Parts: sequence; structure tokens; C-alpha cells
Amino acid sequence: MDEKIEKLAEIVRSSERIVFFGGAGVSTESGIPDFRSVDGLYSQQWDYPPETILSHSFFMKKTEEFYRFYRAKMICTSAKPNPAHLKLAELEREGKLTAVVTQNIDGLHQAAGSKKVYELHGSVLRNYCMKCHKFYGIEAITESEGVPHCDCGGIIKPDVVLYEEGLDNDTVSGAVNAISNADTLIIGGTSLNVYPAAGLIRYFSGKNLVIINMAPTQMDGAAGLLICDKIGKVFSAI
Repeated sequence: MDEKIEKLAEIVRSSERIVFFGGAGVSTESGIPDFRSVDGLYSQQWDYPPETILSHSFFMKKTEEFYRFYRAKMICTSAKPNPAHLKLAELEREGKLTAVVTQNIDGLHQAAGSKKVYELHGSVLRNYCMKCHKFYGIEAITESEGVPHCDCGGIIKPDVVLYEEGLDNDTVSGAVNAISNADTLIIGGTSLNVYPAAGLIRYFSGKNLVIINMAPTQMDGAAGLLICDKIGKVFSAI
């Protein structure tokens, strides 16, 4: 492992345009549960499967039940950035890292100090009225009960991408541009099973592909460096 850490450190030192592509595994070390891990949301009991609850059609038909699950399982205001978030922000300040592309919706990259973050699936920190489009902070959800409503009477919806909804075009365009211009792509904490987000890595044509993940991914064979360990632990060592 020490040899792999040193190789990663050398890759970082020699790179000028690093892009980090991350998933739920980046945030689990901050105490935010992963959907598909053994201890994740998918292994817990609920009235409906999480994929069903977090769908657009469920939100529209059973809005109150959606919010009961959303408040209980999707919001974790006590979570703090971990060493992975902090190292990425440090690399950006040093001019090494050009962007973070994340599937997470917790806002921890920005909390750690990262500026260029493409949130493919949105953020729990942003919410908007479906009627007048007024924006609200997370307090509109956490400090209300049942279905939150705007002053105009419209329903307040989280600015997150639910199942059956498409990704934001501008966010995808920015992420693709960053990845396609990167000389190093570090993939961390993701199974690469969630599409279309995972498909964005095909735009990478740079020199170094690094994968840091606890479990195997479909791209392991293409990686120049593969590290099977917790990403916060790895980043703390470089």
C-alpha cells in the first residue's frame, strides 16, 4: 500500500489538470450513509424501496411520504468535511485540481473550500418553489413539517435530481469539459453503476486514470493505479 500511495503522490505532483469524480463513498466517512452498502439505506426497512420514494412520480403522488423519508434519511446537517474533501480543496488552492464532479448532494465539497464543483445530482442545501420558483435554503425543509409550502402557496421541492428526472444540462456540460481537458482523472468512492452520471468518465483521454474504491468497479481494468481502501485514509497519506 505504501508503494501505491507514493505512486499516487507522484501522479499528483506531476499533474496540472486533475479532476476528481466522486460518489457516496466520499461522504460515508463523514457519517452520511451510502445507498447500496451493506449498512446503507437499501438494507433498511421502509414502506417503499428508496428508489421508489426518491422518484419524481412518487414525489408528485405521495409528497408527504416523500418528505417523511427525505427528512429522516437524506438530510444530515451535522456532517462535516472529512480528509478527502479537505485534500481536494487543498489541491484546488494549489492549482493542481481544476474541478470536482460529484454525485453527492450534501454540499461537503463546498464546505471544505472547493470552488469548482459540478453537482450532478443537485444539493439538499438548495430548494425552490415549484410555482413561483423562489429559492429557499435547507431550513425550509428542516424547520417545517409535512409538505413545505412557499409564501405563494406552491410546494417547495428540493433542488436534487430524482429518479425519472434528467441531469442539468449546464452542469453536465461543465463536467464533460473539465473531464475531457484533464491530464489526470481520480475516481473515488463510487461503484460507477449510476447512469448517466457514471458515463461521463468516458470523456477522459488524459494520461493518468486513478481509482480509489473499497469495492471493484467496471473501470478497474483501465486504471493505471487502483487502490482498494477508504478515500479519506488514502488522501490523508499524500
